[in-house]
Amino acid sequence: MDAATIAINQRMNAFDGHAQVWLFGYGSLIYKADFPYLERRPASIAGWTRRFWQGSHDHRGTPMAPGRVATIVPQAGAVCDGMAYLITPEVFAHLDHREKNGYLRLATDISFDDGSSTQGLVYVANEENAAFLGAASELDIARQIARSNGPSGPNSEYVLHLASALRELGKSDPHVFAIEQHLARLQTHAQNDAATSGGT
Repeated sequence: MDAATIAINQRMNAFDGHAQVWLFGYGSLIYKADFPYLERRPASIAGWTRRFWQGSHDHRGTPMAPGRVATIVPQAGAVCDGMAYLITPEVFAHLDHREKNGYLRLATDISFDDGSSTQGLVYVANEENAAFLGAASELDIARQIARSNGPSGPNSEYVLHLASALRELGKSDPHVFAIEQHLARLQTHAQNDAATSGGT
């Protein structure tokens, strides 16, 4: 699956010949830009909403115990806030590997906070990819995230970093913030249980 996803992305030719391309990030790309970029600007895309419906077998979980990370799904009237990066085509080799677990490049219109817009790219993990976990209650998502760890660290860190980054942008996301709140309660319960069992 990894190699196939990378190969499909490498065949995308919508921006062939472009010296620079805008990339829209809505998950870890907002707070973890481990690639060179020419410019970085808060931005949004319309018609999509952020959801923790994608499984992570390689970063925030394992093949046997996948975590959950963000993807975007179509929703009429929705607006997904994030961060856009102006990059050169050479960066895609790194990004295709980073997003190899089910994410495909998709051309999209990107809107900036000053009212301007441009066409760029976004990585989307849709329901057809093998790692897609699909919808669940925000509590159940939080429970899965709370117990998941991978090579990039605890799955909960991903949620907390994303929620913090959205607040820094002055943006709200009820789905992300609800999962964050459930995680905080689960952690408190776990700490209380540990304190109780440690005292007996």
